[in-house]
Parts: sequence; structure tokens; C-alpha cells
Amino acid sequence: MKKFYPIYIVMVLLFSCAGAQKDWKEKAENPAFIHRSVRQVTDVMLHDIYSPPVASRIYAYITVAGYEAAINGNKGYISLSKQLHGLSAMPKPEKGKQYCYSLAASHAILTVGKILVMSEGRIERFHDELMDEFRQTGMPDEVYQNSINYGKLIADRIIRWAGEDNYKHTRSLARYDVQTDDATWKPTPPAYMKGVEPHWNEIRPFILDSAQQFKPAHAMAFSAKPASFFYTLAMDVRNTGLNLTDGQKAVANFWDDNPFKVNTNGHTMFAIKKISPGGHWINIAAQVCAKAKADYVRTAETYACLAVVIADSFINCWDEKYKSKVIRPETYINTYIDQNWQPLLQTPPFPEYTSGHSVVSNASAVVLTKMFGDNFSFSDSTETAFDLPVRKFKSFKAAAAEASISRFYGGIHYMPSVINGIDEGKRIGEFALTRLHTRKAN
Repeated sequence: MKKFYPIYIVMVLLFSCAGAQKDWKEKAENPAFIHRSVRQVTDVMLHDIYSPPVASRIYAYITVAGYEAAINGNKGYISLSKQLHGLSAMPKPEKGKQYCYSLAASHAILTVGKILVMSEGRIERFHDELMDEFRQTGMPDEVYQNSINYGKLIADRIIRWAGEDNYKHTRSLARYDVQTDDATWKPTPPAYMKGVEPHWNEIRPFILDSAQQFKPAHAMAFSAKPASFFYTLAMDVRNTGLNLTDGQKAVANFWDDNPFKVNTNGHTMFAIKKISPGGHWINIAAQVCAKAKADYVRTAETYACLAVVIADSFINCWDEKYKSKVIRPETYINTYIDQNWQPLLQTPPFPEYTSGHSVVSNASAVVLTKMFGDNFSFSDSTETAFDLPVRKFKSFKAAAAEASISRFYGGIHYMPSVINGIDEGKRIGEFALTRLHTRKAN
């Protein structure tokens, strides 16, 4: 019997090693690591108070970094390099080395995020804690270091790419010069902030051919005459605002997503930090991935595809906003109809046309519908952090429709801005689906 012992021992050792490897991989390849990394960047952006366009840019770069690192864990996925403007081929893992690609993806997300936000120390601390969790899975040291090195290679490439999108140049351009004519946008109470990101159309798009690619219908012609179409539109906003049902108020508040909301207490002003419209849809993606039990690669894919479309939606929408410069309902109504009227929601600091919520939400719905199906029901708990209850939706399109009309209920937009914004967003989303290819053909 003794002559069989060495073979038996070898077999036991092999099975033990295989079991140990399976154990750490199951722990380390949990998509929760990707979700938590993206969420940490969201939390930091909430703390730092980024405008919706700037937040969308950050989401796009961190999630593309995560996707490019993650896809090496599944040969069925395709890189977004050469599909997104200016993104060259990604570094490849070294043959013969073992990697944990969920670790590489998380490291890439947080490394890029740290560069793009102000409170980098918050991301650094979270990063160190998350990396310790990866180590605690029992992952071999060599695999850990290989993965960290590879994630950094991806992050460095994405950071260089981000540095070429004209963002830095727009930081040096002049602020929006408020015009004195009656028709154009003016700052609104209580903070009377200057126009946010008037040069955002100069940012390099991710998928769109240009910032002007999907022009909405012409903005409504301004008129102060009571018999005019514009006056009628403003009256609709005022009268709706005065007669809102509890349900309509709940819809408006749920989709408010205004990072600029300012409260006043006597002579003191303080900001209420809220998630951006793009961040709301990124959070919906997290909840949907969890419900669909998406693995870490599919999770990274969902975030990246959604984020680049959201970013382009802001570029396209902001181009129109600062070309048409349409006056907000609050300003028009107070000037020509009712000086005491106030909208339910606080008016954000940029021109009215088109509705950014409508554009972003409907572009997002098109992408998520393609990825998860036309009748994917979900519960959205995004606003529970702001003491608002969960809302349930039968589909992404239903959620987008509610997000769009919420801006009319809130007194933020005239109805044409909502309707034409919906069309603008759908066209952006549909175009994106013709350009984004993340899966290899069977």
C-alpha cells in the first residue's frame, strides 16, 4: 500500500489548491466591488457638489476604465477602444500571468476617480480599505500585485484620454455674460447663480459626431403678449403649479436631483447636497444589475455604456441651452403674470430649453431597455437617502416618462421643452446603440 501514498498525497494537494483558488475567486469576483467603487465616487461628487455635466464626464471616464479592465475576465466582450472618440487600444494583460480582473477594474475606477475629483483623500481612504478586502479573500500575493499593476495601466491610459477632451481649456473660458434683453435666461432666486457650464459644447463627445448632432425643434418664440403662445405656455406652468396633486408633488420631488439646491435661513444660505440627474440613472443601473444578478463584467458593461450616453446627452443638450438661452418659467411668470408665484422646485442655474432631465432620462431608458429588456420592472430607492420613498416602475421607458414630466410639475420647464427633450434623448440613445458594440458575435 505504501507505493500509492505519494500519488494520493499529490491528488489531495491538487484538489486542495483547486478548492482554495475557487474559494478566493468566488469572493473576489463579486460585482459588489464594482458597485461600491462607483458608489464611492458618487458619494464624493455629492460631497464636492459637481454640476450635472461635470458629474456625467466623471462617470464616463471611471466606468470605461472599469469596463476595459473587467472584460479580460470574459472573452465574449469587446473593448470600447476605437469606438469612443480618441480612445486608442488598451494595454493587454501579460501572457502566463494570473489576474483578478474584478480587482483590476475596481482599482482602475478608483484611480481614475481620484484624479477627477477634488476630495481625492476620501477616495484614497476607501481604496485602501477595499484593496484590503480583496487581500482577505485569500488571493495569492502574486495575483493581487498583477491585478493592481494591470488596473493602473488601464487607469493611466484613461487619464491621458480624459486629459485630451478640452475640459481643462473650458476652465479658462469666460463665464456666461447675462444679456439684458427680455427674452433670454436670467439668474433665479434664491442664490442667483451664474450660468453653469456655458462652454460645455466644446467638450469632446464620446459617441456623438458633434455637440450639435441631434438638434431639437426650434425653441418657442418669446413674447410677453397675453395672447401669445409663449404666454400661454407660461400660464400652463403657473396654473399646474398652483393645483398640483400630492401624487404630482411626489413625482416632482423624487426626480428633483438638483445639486445646486440652496436653502435660506434668515441671512444664512446653505446647500442641500443631492445626486445629479445622471447620477440617479447610474444608481438605477446599480439596482437593475443587482436584480438581474449581473456578474462583475456585465455590471461594468452596463455602467460604461450608460455613462457615455449620459455624458453625450449633456453635451448635446447644453449646446442647445446656451444657443437658445430661453428664459425660465419662474422669471417669466414673476415678470409678466404673477410676481408672487414660486415653482415647487428650485430653478437650476442655466437656460431652460431643452429639459436636461428629459434628454438624459430617455437616452438612458433606450440603452437600459436594450440591455435588460422592454418590460424590466424595478424599484428605485435612489431617493431614500433624501427621505423620499421608493418608487416602482414597470419599465425604463415608464421611469423616463415620469422623470420628464416631473420637470413640468416642478415648474422648471415649459411643456415643449419636456416633449422635445424626450425626442432628443431617444434619438441620442438610438444612435448610441448603432455605435456601441460590447459583445462578440456568436
